This record gives sequence, structure tokens and C-alpha cells, in this order.
Amino acid sequence: MSETRSAARWTGLLAIGTLIGLVVAAAGIFPFRQIIAQERAVDLAEAQLAAIQAENVRLEREIEALQTPQEIERLAREQFGLVQPGEVGYVVVVPPGSTPAEPPPEPTLDRPEERPWWRDVWDFLTGRDLIGDG
Repeated sequence: MSETRSAARWTGLLAIGTLIGLVVAAAGIFPFRQIIAQERAVDLAEAQLAAIQAENVRLEREIEALQTPQEIERLAREQFGLVQPGEVGYVVVVPPGSTPAEPPPEPTLDRPEERPWWRDVWDFLTGRDLIGDG
């Protein structure tokens, strides 16, 4: 009788210990998720900032190029069909009702991306589900 009481006691203690372990693990996972999600948000914001800064540099170079007479002449010829005195300009006219030939679009897969269940669990544990990819 004493052995069954001792085994029941150990089983109860094991169940309580397991429950306490799960509560401690859950209490540690949620702050961990939020910390990782915040770090990911900062990384995404830094990447966006770097992309915007690169775009600003490109636009500044384009502005500088637009200030030169050669670029102004190139744009005038391309966009407005202007020519210098003594030059002959040609215009290509597409007949009405005809469309210019374009290559067919590349085929795409209409199947949505299939994700394994463990990827969703991992995203939950690491906080990736809190922050999108930007």
C-alpha cells in the first residue's frame, strides 16, 4: 500500500513539476517573441532608411545631370522630337487599329505558397508573426 501511495505522490509531483515548467517556459517565450519582433522591426526600418538614402543619392545625381546642356538636348530630342536647324526629323506613325507587337507575359504559378506547420510554430516562437517582411 505504501508503494502505491509513494508512486501516486511521485506522479502528482511530476505532473505539478511539468505544469510549472510549462508556465515558466510560456512566460519566457512571450517576452522573447516581442524582443525579437522589435529587433526585426528596427532592422526593417534601417533597411528602408538605407534604401531611401540610396534613392536620394540617385535623384541628386539625376538632378545634377539635368542641369547640363547635353542632357537637356537629349530630353528635348527624345520626349518632344525637337531637332537642331539643318537636321531632318522622322516620326514613326502606327496605323490606327494596330497594336505594337509585345512579347507574351511570362507564365506565373497561381498556386499559393504552401508552408509547413513547423514554420508557423517557429515564426510564433521567434516573433516573426508579429512583424511582416516590410
